[in-house]
Amino acid sequence: MTIADTLRALVTSGVPRLEAQQLLLLALGRDPQARAWLAAHDELTLDDSARTRLAALARRHRDGEPMAYLRGEQGFHGLVLRSDPRALAPRPDTETLVDWALELLAGLPPDARAIDLGTGSGAIALALLHAAPGLRLTATDASEAALSLARDNAQRLGLSPRFAAGAWLAAVPGERFELIVSNPPYIAAGDPHLAALRHEPLSALVSGADGLDDIRAIVAQAPGALTPGGWLLLEHGHDQAEAVQALLRAAGFEAVGGRTDLAGIVRCSGGRWPAAR
Repeated sequence: MTIADTLRALVTSGVPRLEAQQLLLLALGRDPQARAWLAAHDELTLDDSARTRLAALARRHRDGEPMAYLRGEQGFHGLVLRSDPRALAPRPDTETLVDWALELLAGLPPDARAIDLGTGSGAIALALLHAAPGLRLTATDASEAALSLARDNAQRLGLSPRFAAGAWLAAVPGERFELIVSNPPYIAAGDPHLAALRHEPLSALVSGADGLDDIRAIVAQAPGALTPGGWLLLEHGHDQAEAVQALLRAAGFEAVGGRTDLAGIVRCSGGRWPAAR
């Protein structure tokens, strides 16, 4: 079969066209973003080894493995990050959290202190440090496997955050920051959508019966780790904004509000710790 025939067969089988193109490019040993190459070579025939690789990739795709894992990389906020099962695959909606953080950092000294809790692949931390290179940024995770992936990405990108292992702010006892950001687990334990996420680490997804256990912990710990006037920004589920903002207000945060994702849904909430108590 030619490249054109193979692509047509993948799409007919139910694979979205963009993902079908990327699977085919991966099987051919090409850059998965080089779709123009496919169009220019659509009459070429796949050899046996390429067909074998494509069949294996297609099986993994049908089983629900994220495209980021199949590619081994994921674009995020202008960076290309290595992506594998050690951490969640970065999502485009999380860029909303980064954009909000960068807006706040623009009003702070270039060497402000910031921390990314539960850094995973390092996506948020590295995007912030890439855009604000003077930032004194710490990235934490309770998972040593995730931290190893984040360190890999930092090295590849030539960025140097400080890494610390531990659960939330227990990783940096006694330290204070002008900005705390986090994309913590926020899915309820019984959520039926978890089955579709079975290839990603469960500990980075699930947070108690209502999905808010980790957010509660971070909101409770943050006042002791923020400088006066410092900010806490959190990503959360599509239907959790009201609950998260109520937690922030109850803890004493001011200027509590949210930011919408690409679909116009409030997916990030945050607040400012008062400058004086």
